[in-house]
This record gives sequence, structure tokens and C-alpha cells, in this order.
Amino acid sequence: MGQAYTRAMSIRILVRIEVQPGKAEEQIVAFRDLAPLVRTEEGCLKYELYEVVGSPDEFLLDEEWDTQESLDAHGKTDHMVKAGIANTAFRARPSVATHIALIN
Repeated sequence: MGQAYTRAMSIRILVRIEVQPGKAEEQIVAFRDLAPLVRTEEGCLKYELYEVVGSPDEFLLDEEWDTQESLDAHGKTDHMVKAGIANTAFRARPSVATHIALIN
């Protein structure tokens, strides 16, 4: 019989971000301004941006939240609402969020 697996209890999200050509630095600056605010939100366990190697206009945002409620509240904060509006100046298209679960 195969080994059973368990799912992590926290909420993990990977967000694919694509910026307009030549606007990667604007994404990085926006993240660096926003990250300290997000990381102090109740329930935020991880909030990190990664560049996609070999694709200068693509990023992955790795988020981890302790509960669905904390993730839901995150999306309604003033700083996230403002960031969503500001991001349209350099994003190529809306980001794509994928809920993931670790298999142990």
C-alpha cells in the first residue's frame, strides 16, 4: 500500500506576474515598498517575490497565510487595493494566483 500524504494546514498561493517589456524594475520597486506592509498583516507567514530566470518580464510571488480568513482580509487592505490600481501602469496583464498544497 502506498504511503498516505497530508496537506499543509496553511494557505499557500503562487502568483504569476507578467510585466510590460522593460518594466521589471518597476515591479521590483513596488514589491519592495509593499512587502513590509504585507508581512506585518495578521496571518502572513511568507511573502516573497522571485524572478523567473531567463524571462526578465516574469515573476512568481510566493505567499503563505495561516488561514483563509487572513488571506481574504489581505486582499481588502488599503495597501493592496492601492497596489492593484498602481500595478496597471507596469503589468502586462492581470496576475494569476494558484492555490497550492504541499504533499508530504
